[in-house]
Amino acid sequence: MSFAPRFSPDGSKVAMSLSENGRTNLYEMDVRGRGMRRLTNSPAIDTSPSYSNDGTQIVFNSDRGGSQQLYIMPAGGGAERRISFGEGRYATPVWSPRGDYIAFTKIMGGSFGIGVMRPDGSGERLLANGFLVEGPTWAPNGRVLMFFRQQPNSGGRAGSVTLHAIDITGRFERQVPTPTDASDPAWSPLIPQ
Repeated sequence: MSFAPRFSPDGSKVAMSLSENGRTNLYEMDVRGRGMRRLTNSPAIDTSPSYSNDGTQIVFNSDRGGSQQLYIMPAGGGAERRISFGEGRYATPVWSPRGDYIAFTKIMGGSFGIGVMRPDGSGERLLANGFLVEGPTWAPNGRVLMFFRQQPNSGGRAGSVTLHAIDITGRFERQVPTPTDASDPAWSPLIPQ
């Protein structure tokens, strides 16, 4: 089973997770030739790859250290290094189009948050948190994130799901109107006029 695909900045490759024989590793596929190569070789679950803005590095999450954390490696694989060291678990990393931040979902103490950190792991900040907030995606300007938020209903169970946008200061969050529940946003690159 393959999942969590992400295109390289130039659109020539796709990084993804591939689960086979009880292992989940990262692979890269050349879009033109369709050739595949393995980027990680670990008994852990490696998933959610995202290329840096220049295509030279990949951030991903893995439980190789015992809990779900963020790692960076060269785009060709190897030399993985952990960048998340806060409390809780980290998931769904996505590199900013400017290359200055990595956004992520943080799970801690029964709640979820959307945060950012620098590629070296410094400057971690949570921008939004709640019952379930997940799935960050960057605007092309690298200064606004979208994500989805689920509120509990009156019985304390999962309720409606809405899309939200927030700037990187965390001060300006707004709901993005949709006709019904919505989740897993993805921002397109700028479209030439």
